[in-house]
Amino acid sequence: MKYKYPEIGVCGLSCRLCPGYVMKTKSRCPGCKTTWRLGGPCSILHCAVKKNVEFCGDCKESKSCEKWKKHREMGKKYDSFKCYQKLEDDITFIQKHGLAEFRKSQKTREKLLWKMLNDFNEGRSKSYYCLVATVLKVDEIEKAVKEAKSKSKGLDIKEKAKLLHSIFDKIAEKKNYYLKLRKKI
Repeated sequence: MKYKYPEIGVCGLSCRLCPGYVMKTKSRCPGCKTTWRLGGPCSILHCAVKKNVEFCGDCKESKSCEKWKKHREMGKKYDSFKCYQKLEDDITFIQKHGLAEFRKSQKTREKLLWKMLNDFNEGRSKSYYCLVATVLKVDEIEKAVKEAKSKSKGLDIKEKAKLLHSIFDKIAEKKNYYLKLRKKI
């Protein structure tokens, strides 16, 4: 099966902001809807392949689908290796504007993520920056990165990362954002 948007999960997740997608190694995941992922345990992906749908919301059974419903409910409380905090917002956006517009919005976020990774990653911040790129508003990220860039002249990479983290943490505290993966206990 050939999908037009391999980097957008059938469930509505954006691969572009996933730690596994933004790797520069051979183990990089090329996206949820690729042959590489079909060997994995995602029952939602396997269902979509059988039904030949690009996005669960396009399936005629989407409103009554228990599998997608359970996935969405879990996404309201927990994350796996990827942040699900904006899953419902992303699904709503896709249903309203379509996958092409969603891809465009995620490419903007991905560019900002790569800016953070290239300029402020001390080797331990990738997952944190992926969360930031998912949770914060684009203008908040742009403003924070610009501020960190102007305040980080002469700092080493660890100090730069610490500075950007502190700016994001202040935004998160003020706006009630959660910048950690929410794990089941």
